[in-house]
Amino acid sequence: MKVWLDDIRNAPKGWNHYFWPEDVYPLLANNLISEISLDHDLGNDSRGTGYDILNYIEKNLVENNIQPPKIYVHTQNPVAKQRMLLTIKSIIKLALLTNRID
Repeated sequence: MKVWLDDIRNAPKGWNHYFWPEDVYPLLANNLISEISLDHDLGNDSRGTGYDILNYIEKNLVENNIQPPKIYVHTQNPVAKQRMLLTIKSIIKLALLTNRID
């Protein structure tokens, strides 16, 4: 499954549109996502951001043996984008160390 997390932009054809991290966590926990594209600002930070998804993946990669999906960032927030890209690099390194990706 391909997941598009965004509060404003429509998902591209073939992608499933989600608005909140809480709706995506169970899909990640059950390794149902092959690719995910993240916006950072979802309109209500108290409900989470795209960065929260990355933190979830990073934590659960080790603690619960989840398989990380291919991760893309489509946020228009330049500061958040840089932070998200650094976290993705960390996830990739961790996944390689734990044999979660090739």
